[in-house]
Amino acid sequence: MRVLVAMSGGVDSAVAAARMVDAGHDVTGVHLALSKNPQSFRTGARGCCSLEDSHDARRAADMLGIPFYVWDLSDRFKADVVDDFLAEYEAGRTPNPCLRCNEKIKFAAVLERGVALGFDAIATGHYARVTRVGDEVQLRRATDAAKDQSYVLGVLNQEQLRRSLFPLAGTEKPQVRAEAAERGLYVAKKPDSHDICFIPDGDTAGYLNRHLGEADGDIVDESGAVVGRHTGSHQFTVGQRRGLRLGTPAADGQPRYVLGISPVANTVTVGPRESLTVRSMECIRPTWTGSARSGSWRGLVQVRAHGAAMPASITADGDRVRVELDEPAHGIAPGQAAVHYEGDLVIGAATIAATEGAGRAAA
Repeated sequence: MRVLVAMSGGVDSAVAAARMVDAGHDVTGVHLALSKNPQSFRTGARGCCSLEDSHDARRAADMLGIPFYVWDLSDRFKADVVDDFLAEYEAGRTPNPCLRCNEKIKFAAVLERGVALGFDAIATGHYARVTRVGDEVQLRRATDAAKDQSYVLGVLNQEQLRRSLFPLAGTEKPQVRAEAAERGLYVAKKPDSHDICFIPDGDTAGYLNRHLGEADGDIVDESGAVVGRHTGSHQFTVGQRRGLRLGTPAADGQPRYVLGISPVANTVTVGPRESLTVRSMECIRPTWTGSARSGSWRGLVQVRAHGAAMPASITADGDRVRVELDEPAHGIAPGQAAVHYEGDLVIGAATIAATEGAGRAAA
């Protein structure tokens, strides 16, 4: 089988490529150039798209004896990921750019080009499993719960899953590093990337200010009283506690959190943690890893890449999904993805449009 391996320059994708070679496939490595002007080096675990990463991917491919190419997808990445990220924050929502990148770039643009070039499948270093039940390919959590990445893959459909390979599915991260060292791969001890790749310095607020500009606005409490000022509502996200710089202390002396964001009025509403309580979510734009769901069922819902999955009742009706949580949760923000599970099986994903708590609704 002809397999195209997406090689980021990290240890996971290098070992994934090595395992594909061991399995006897005709393997080609490809590194995705996602920035028009990538920085030369990355700092520790920040970013994953520097020239250093590209060189590390090429070095790993050379050691494995496989062809290697760099594909410039920077224009599409900007349109589908970066511009979407900015638009979501400008609208007062909190997006997940890694999930969007998987949906639009790694398992759409890359797979599309790979199939056109005659490749049968794409392999990545993601930690997730695929199993086959009859004619259906099912996406499941990885064996290593600490590294499970099924959440950011929850947007994949059947066509994409049929051509996706995850060679690290049943392996824990220490084993992957040990294997890389045994193979003599230079990246065996390279730190994992944890930050948004196009914000390598980790300063999301600064990045948003540079691209969206600054505009003075009010921070208000639940009564509407002004308790502080800000220079752009896009700098905040629901559930945020730090960096509020409030001028008026809370009467009860307790910390305050961001409860809501109004981009039109350029105001940020803050209040106590209990006001962040969420009991239900209204979600839009559902995608399904298998057949489209309708009606109601019991399952699990996860709203953060490394958050806990929460028991819930889920109801799908066309292009909308309603989630009723068994137990209240805190700090869930519009714009986040709600990924649905049945046990370790990924059912699909949808974008949170609004949340409801005890006696309140937040859009």
